[in-house]
Amino acid sequence: MSNPAHTDMVEEDAADLQFPKDCSHPLPRAPISVTKEEILTSDPTCFTCHSALSEPYIKCAICQSTNLCPKCFSRGKERVPHRNDHDYIIIRNEFPLIESSTWSAKEESAFLDILQDCGFGNWVDVSKRMQGRSPEDCKSHYLDNYIDNQSLPGLPGMREAPSTVLSTEATPYSFKLQDLEEPPRFATGTSNSRLLAGYNAARSDFEVNFDNHAELLVSELRYNEFSREDDDYRLGTSLQAAIVESYNNRLRERARRKAIVREHGLIAFRRTMSWLQRYDQTITRTTAERLLVFMQLAGGMDFDYVLEGLHRAGELRNSLRRLSEYRMNGIRSFHSIPMFKKLLALKGESDRERKMYLGSVEYSWKSCLPQKLTIREAPVVVGSSSRRQPPPLDIRGLPAEEKLSPEERELCIHARIPPEQYLDHKKLLINENKKMGSLKLAQARTLLKIDVNRTKKLYVFLVDHGWIQNKTS
Repeated sequence: MSNPAHTDMVEEDAADLQFPKDCSHPLPRAPISVTKEEILTSDPTCFTCHSALSEPYIKCAICQSTNLCPKCFSRGKERVPHRNDHDYIIIRNEFPLIESSTWSAKEESAFLDILQDCGFGNWVDVSKRMQGRSPEDCKSHYLDNYIDNQSLPGLPGMREAPSTVLSTEATPYSFKLQDLEEPPRFATGTSNSRLLAGYNAARSDFEVNFDNHAELLVSELRYNEFSREDDDYRLGTSLQAAIVESYNNRLRERARRKAIVREHGLIAFRRTMSWLQRYDQTITRTTAERLLVFMQLAGGMDFDYVLEGLHRAGELRNSLRRLSEYRMNGIRSFHSIPMFKKLLALKGESDRERKMYLGSVEYSWKSCLPQKLTIREAPVVVGSSSRRQPPPLDIRGLPAEEKLSPEERELCIHARIPPEQYLDHKKLLINENKKMGSLKLAQARTLLKIDVNRTKKLYVFLVDHGWIQNKTS
């Protein structure tokens, strides 16, 4: 039997359950306070008969995981380690869980289960399963006690129900922010519209789609154009089906291109160009533009990983090139590099001032000539021409740049010939020289079809290095 200290609390409930009074060998135990009512969040089962329990039922105060149905408790059933003379707790949910509420704990638990099944907002369906509760009562009770004024700790999470009890999708609540910016509405043909590739943000689509005239294929098709009595019924319907299938293929290609634009963020033309400029010194713009075709095969993140890997490899290659240049200029330690850069900058500034001095009319040698000399007798000074010389070509990071020798690098820089183009021209002239035994400058100009000054510099360079034979006229 239970402790005498708990007799007043459980005597009234135990009278109805007919707990057996005979107990010959009680086990020693420490006194445990017994609470009359307790809230459970799981579905318990009977410890002896394994049936599902519903309130009220019995819970052992000593064996915390032991629950008994009223029938097994009244018969005094035992099972190791539980004894029928242990202290017990009567679990019931016929009490208000929330203060100043007419809803019992049992109704609250059933209400939450029904709400998860029906979905939030379907108060008519919820009230049909809650006896004696109207849709307004269910809605006001939930909003007042579970949303606006949450007085219960540890409320169960609501799982999203894809459909209601009637198998219809629930309508979500929609709202508009007060400070929401309107989408841009650029007029067709403007510069901003062209920078967005014709994308209209207000309607979330392009003004002019890819293959924009694809609908012309099916615009004149008629459903009942051929009747079953016609001799060409099967042929005509097959041709119509083929036209529709061709139209679907063009729609799939349009959707595929839109997916590529969306995954890689290619709508903003200006942002795409600035993204490509990141790789000018490593991958180079020419190589990066060639790699853009692989956007059709890789996703946005995968393609970025490829470009970033090539970018890091290009940075490493540039670092090795700079170290090689330092070594060629006699630098043997890192602490000498800042002084070398400073001297190199001073040299570049001095060269620019010298060019400005030679090209200026005010400080040209003509102003120092005697007045008796005529313009015809005045000597010609190099550098006094008004034509501005083009700057040297920066070939760092360009394709095939690592295949050039130091002399070839200097030629490409000053003649402004890209390394890849130089190698193609070199191969073409050497092969033609092997066929003819020699090569004239006029023949080289006919073969290359580039600027005559660049052709002459390239021809003289190849002749000086013995790759081609000069054929004098």
